[in-house]
Amino acid sequence: MRASRSIGVSLVLLTVVAATSAPVARTQTDEPQNAKTWVGRAAEFEEYLRTAEIVKVEKIGTGVTNPSRAYFAPGGLCESMAFKPITRGIASGFMESYKTEIAAYEIDKLLELNMVPPTIERQIRGEAGSGVMWVAPTKSFRALGGVPAAPPRYFDFFNRQMVRAKMYDNLIGNTDPNLGNWLVDPAWNLILIDHTRALTTTTNRVHQLTRIDGPLWEKMKGLAEESLTAAAGKWLGKGEIRAVLERRKLMQADIDKLIKENGEDAVVMK
Repeated sequence: MRASRSIGVSLVLLTVVAATSAPVARTQTDEPQNAKTWVGRAAEFEEYLRTAEIVKVEKIGTGVTNPSRAYFAPGGLCESMAFKPITRGIASGFMESYKTEIAAYEIDKLLELNMVPPTIERQIRGEAGSGVMWVAPTKSFRALGGVPAAPPRYFDFFNRQMVRAKMYDNLIGNTDPNLGNWLVDPAWNLILIDHTRALTTTTNRVHQLTRIDGPLWEKMKGLAEESLTAAAGKWLGKGEIRAVLERRKLMQADIDKLIKENGEDAVVMK
């Protein structure tokens, strides 16, 4: 699902841009509802997405990739998934493929980021595509009118997630992030969807980093061609995998420059 408005510039303005609040769904204990129900149970959700009976498929009606929504029988692990049978090729000036969505999820798992919902390959009506868990309750930044400003209770938590998400986008070469593909739930969890235009051989980094999350950067530095191939080699070619490492090298140069200009304490979140 895509919006025409780019998120690249908007995210830099996080601390000064406010929008309406995130969804306010609450549980019986009056705690805000956490939409990341798959965390700690990823394999279980993946298997469900691959094998659960689909009872209805309908077009979503938004997004240039024209996705469908496939519904499961009531009572399962999740209600539905987005389905995109996108064959690799150029569309609207971008290289697209459903396979990069799956690879993006696998790299999210390598990094223990837990921001990309479970994503698998599945055939529906004879077409192979990516099946992405439909995460609810959430609202997109677009629906909220821009990058939302978290309330004081969640401010530091949400800001760190924003930093981590931008680092992830730069690493995977997500050339088309936008306000429709960044979601927030009532607990102020940030969730990232739609990576059909990521993980090409580009070396561009869409976000200009001003801070980095130190623990995540250590995990990124630990990535190797072997580990990336083991996780995502089914979905990416060698050139695309090596481009991840090339973008990381360029990110290192960006970070070194930031630290030289501003000092490590001002740049690296411990």
